[in-house]
Amino acid sequence: MHKIAEVPIDYDVLEANTEIARKNRNNLDSYGITAFNIMGAIGSGKTLLIEKTIERLGDKYRIGAIAGDVIARIDAARFEKYGIPAIGLNTGKECHLDAHLVGHGLESLPLDSIDLLFIENVGNLICPTDYELGEHERVVIVSVSEGDDIVEKHPLIFASADLIIVNKIDIAEAVNASADKMVQDAHTINPGIQVLKMSLKSGEGFPGWLDFVKKSHGQHRLAHSYQK
Repeated sequence: MHKIAEVPIDYDVLEANTEIARKNRNNLDSYGITAFNIMGAIGSGKTLLIEKTIERLGDKYRIGAIAGDVIARIDAARFEKYGIPAIGLNTGKECHLDAHLVGHGLESLPLDSIDLLFIENVGNLICPTDYELGEHERVVIVSVSEGDDIVEKHPLIFASADLIIVNKIDIAEAVNASADKMVQDAHTINPGIQVLKMSLKSGEGFPGWLDFVKKSHGQHRLAHSYQK
C-alpha cells in the first residue's frame, strides 16, 4: 500500500513569508526606517490615522506610505496629496498584504529619504494576522461602531499586536457600545498591551499615538546603531 504524503502547505507558505519579512526588516533597518503595519477592519480609521500623522509629524520626520487593498490606488492617492512618497499595492483576490508584495513595494520607494513608513493593510481582522511584512510595530485599530464585542471575537490579531487603538469613542453612546469593555477585552487577550482610546474626529487620544510613533522610532534607531 502506498503511503499518502501530507504536505503542510500552510506552514510552508508562512515559513517562506517569514523569511522574506526578515529580509524586508533588514532592508528597512539598513536605512534607519521604522515601519508600522496598520491593521483593522474597513471603516475603522486606518487611512485617516495615517493622514493625520503625516499632518502632525511631516515637518519633523520624512514619511512614506504603502496602501494595500484589492484596489489600492484610492488610498495611495490620499497619501500622495501630502507630498510624501506613497505607493499602492493591489492584492487582487487576497485579503491581506504579504512580505513578498511589500518587498516589491519597497523597491519602488526612495528608502534613503524615509524615516517612518506606514503600511496600511487590507481592511479586515482575520487574514493579515499570520503574515509578517517586515514591520517593527503591529498596530490594530478598531472603532466602537463595529460593536464592543469586536475585540473578543478576533483574539488572534489582538494577541499579536504591539498597540491597539479603540477609535470613534465620541460616538460610543450613540451606537450603544462601551469603549472600556473593548479596552478590557484587549488586556484580557494581550496582558500589558498599550491601548489608546481615541477619536480621530476630535483629536482625543491622538497625542498618545504620536508619542508611540516617536518613541518606537527612537528605540529602533538606537537598537540598530548598537547592532552596527
